[in-house]
Order: sequence, then structure tokens, then C-alpha cells
Amino acid sequence: MWDERYAAEEYVYGTSPNQFFREELAKLAPGRLLLPAEGEGRNSVYAASRGWKVVAFDTSAEGQKKALRLAGQKGVHIQYQVAGYSQVLLPEEHFDCVAMIYTHASASDRTKRHRRMLSSLKEGGTFILEGFSKEQIHNQTGGPRDVAMLFSEEELKFDFQELSELKIWKEEIELQEGPFHNGKASVIRLIGIK
Repeated sequence: MWDERYAAEEYVYGTSPNQFFREELAKLAPGRLLLPAEGEGRNSVYAASRGWKVVAFDTSAEGQKKALRLAGQKGVHIQYQVAGYSQVLLPEEHFDCVAMIYTHASASDRTKRHRRMLSSLKEGGTFILEGFSKEQIHNQTGGPRDVAMLFSEEELKFDFQELSELKIWKEEIELQEGPFHNGKASVIRLIGIK
């Protein structure tokens, strides 16, 4: 499905970074950043342009092609693996920041994926997450059509309980991220320190 979606000539989620990601990244000193399920590269290329050493991964080879093309256009370097969460090779306790932007999974995989990404974050590192809340099921502006794949504050509190200074909140926002994320949306945002 993702290869098919990303095979389009246009960048289906745009080439500008996610707004929340951009705002939170600006509060941090550049270091090593991990971006799981990075798709067409809009967030990784932006971060690299701000001095971050970026490692990204996604299951889509088409997404990787477009991400590397965008990096070339912007004159930056990103490392991008074509791999899923269970195959990706990641060092433990390595990254200064991990950002999961619209990385939804089945209920059975969600906690395992979140814990795996946490294990790659070093002590003192920042975790950033934005995804659709369960209320997004009532909107036609993006996200999975399976409510079990959408986030609740309680689920995220459980998955990220080891983080300190943990903040999780729901917001109604106006998304403008290409044709697939466009219009009024219900999102959950998370920030925490390992």
C-alpha cells in the first residue's frame, strides 16, 4: 500500500515538516535523530537542514527514493533504511531524539514498537510523538479507518511510562500536509525525556 501511495509524482504529505515536530525540534540542540516510518522524507530532510544527524527508516522503497531525492534537492544528507520495525538495525541508547510522526500500528504491535524506539533513545534524550486520536475516526482528513490503530492518552501513558516530564495532550488542529492530511483533525501530542 505505501509503495503504491508514494509512487505518485507529488509528495502526498507535502515537503514541509510537520508543524509540531518543527516547533519541538527548535527547542533542542542538534544531535542524532531517529525518524521511524519516515515515508517521503519531509521531516528528516528538514531536521538535516537544521544540523541534525538523521537516521530514518520505512518499509517503502518508493518513500526512500523520494526522501533521498528531496535531500539531494535541499543539499543535505540523511541515512534511510528500507526496513520495518522488527528488521531495522538500531543501536541501543544512541539517539538524542526520537520522533514518531503519524506512525500508527495495530493494537497488538503498538506497545512493542514504542518500547523498541524508546530503547534506542539515550538517557536525557527527548521523545516526540504526534498521531491521530481515536476521535479522528469521525473525520475524513487522514489516518487509519480502524479505531484500534488510533491513539488514546491512556495507551500512550502506558507505553511511555518510563519517560520523565511526560506530557500527553489531545488537540483539534487544522492539518495542511498534502492531499492525505488535510482539514480539521483530532491529534494526540507527546513529549518526554528518558
